[in-house]
Amino acid sequence: MKSFLYPTINPPTFTWMRPESGEVSKVHEWIQPITAITDPEESKNAEVVILGVPLSRSSISASGASEFPEAFRRSWRSFATYNLDDDVDLSEMTVLDAGDVQMHVTDIGKCHENIIQASALVHSHFQSSKVCGIGGDHSITAMMVKGLHEAKPTEKIGILQFDTHFDLRDMSDNGPSNGTPMRNLIESGVVEGSNMYNIGLHGFFNTKDLKQYADEKGVNYFTLRETRKKGIEETVLQCLKELSSKVDTIYLTVDMDVLDIAYAPGVPASTPGGMTTAELLEGVLAVAKHPKVKAMDIVCLDPLKDTLVQPTIKIGTHVFLTFLTGVMLRQNASI
Repeated sequence: MKSFLYPTINPPTFTWMRPESGEVSKVHEWIQPITAITDPEESKNAEVVILGVPLSRSSISASGASEFPEAFRRSWRSFATYNLDDDVDLSEMTVLDAGDVQMHVTDIGKCHENIIQASALVHSHFQSSKVCGIGGDHSITAMMVKGLHEAKPTEKIGILQFDTHFDLRDMSDNGPSNGTPMRNLIESGVVEGSNMYNIGLHGFFNTKDLKQYADEKGVNYFTLRETRKKGIEETVLQCLKELSSKVDTIYLTVDMDVLDIAYAPGVPASTPGGMTTAELLEGVLAVAKHPKVKAMDIVCLDPLKDTLVQPTIKIGTHVFLTFLTGVMLRQNASI
């Protein structure tokens, strides 16, 4: 069955059976595919919309991140909708799976254009929904944000990024790859460097010229060492306070390589010395509670590099559900 978003977006490759009783307790029983909605107007009330972005040909390192959207959906059965830590049941929210952006087999430029169009379409139709992009490599972030900008051109956008890397490589050398999304957004005029905040940089995984470019453009960044001294939540809240005074919309991007290799082996550029799972989840929850955070993505998670017990896939799904928890907590607080 095709959705009303066709042909820009393909419906999910498979759907889970919903319980006949109508009662749900697991994530795979709860999230509905967009094809289950017969009235497009009805769908506009969804709190959250998922958009799969299965692209990794634009990665500068060997990557199977294009496989994550499907692995993400298959992991849902491992999670309950109830979050014990915050005493909330996510099943009270309406979450729709819009499917995957169509990808060209060989033309990366066409893939990126499709992502921009799909992002613009989703943000235009779901005006008040939180849009969650499931990547894909980090090049998708620039395209998702450009689509958001097309859909809402009067809104000023800021970025909060969890990452080991600056992702500010030279476009002339690297093109629109997973090493250039932030520079892409700066050079295209979509997001100002001073409205970018990067948390989690560490170790020997960035060259000095990238730091110099970040300083030149006014990018705000916090190494993992200084973040730990200040505290993850405190650092995030500082960034949100500054960002919210300057922009209308905050976009969260979570590059899974921010995690230490011990926690997340399934990423293309895994490194030692990164965040713990608990630190990342604490940071994501703090971000998601803020009213100006209206979109997010999870990128650079390669299921093909994960171990048999799939720790990285499960962490990626946990990040998504933690983000939803924050959205629900902010909604409950406003009632």
